[in-house]
Formats: sequence, C-alpha cells, structure tokens
Amino acid sequence: MRILYYLFLGIVFGFVMTKSEAISWYRIQEMFRFESFHMYGIIGTAVVLGVIGIALMKRFDVKTYKGSELNLKNKDWSVPRYLFGGTIFGLGWALTGACPGPLFTLLGQGIWAIGVVILSAMLGTYVYGAVRSKLPH
Repeated sequence: MRILYYLFLGIVFGFVMTKSEAISWYRIQEMFRFESFHMYGIIGTAVVLGVIGIALMKRFDVKTYKGSELNLKNKDWSVPRYLFGGTIFGLGWALTGACPGPLFTLLGQGIWAIGVVILSAMLGTYVYGAVRSKLPH
C-alpha cells in the first residue's frame, strides 16, 4: 500500500512541475540568463516551504516513517565543497536544461533524449560512490 502512496506523490509532483513550467528548457534558460523571475519564484517558494516544513517538524517532534527520531544537524556552510558541488550541479543543470527533480517527469512526457541524462546521472552517482572514500570530505 505504501508504494501506491509514493506513486501518487510522484504523479502529483510531476503534475505540479509540468503546470508550473519548471521542466521547461526555455524557462530554465531564461533563469540562467537572468531574463525572467519565473524560476526564481518557484525555487524561492520551495525554499520558504522547506524552511517552514523543517521548523514544523522540529517543533512537533515528527518521526520518520520507520518511527525513529529525525536527526536534523546544522551544517558547516564554510566548507568549500558546497561551492564546488553547487557549481557542478548548476553547470549540469544549465547544460542539460533540467535539474534532477523533473528528469523522470520529462521522460514520462515522452522526451526520450532525457534518458541519456538519467543514465549519465546514475553513472555519475555510481562513480562518486566508488571513489567517495578517496575524496577529501
């Protein structure tokens, strides 16, 4: 039954991404060229909702779906790896015209070329996992 819940959430997520035009290559290019506020508004809304959601989870002591306590630690944002990782993420987003969130939404809409991006993301994740212990963290 739980899988139906997650399937439903995925469908709703894809619907929202499509209707908000967050999966549009043209909207993403407008954002990176600073020609439109549209994507910044979507991202800003997501950040504000995320902050509110985390604050509510901390306030009401929400548990994970397995019943254990949430472990929400503060991060050390002075570490340069966030700048490096964010730069790589942004470059990938700009080059492909899609962030990882809506990749499967694009595939579901029949944009088959995004399959190359999905496979590349999976390969990159695999390679990172293989060399993670050798990287400075």
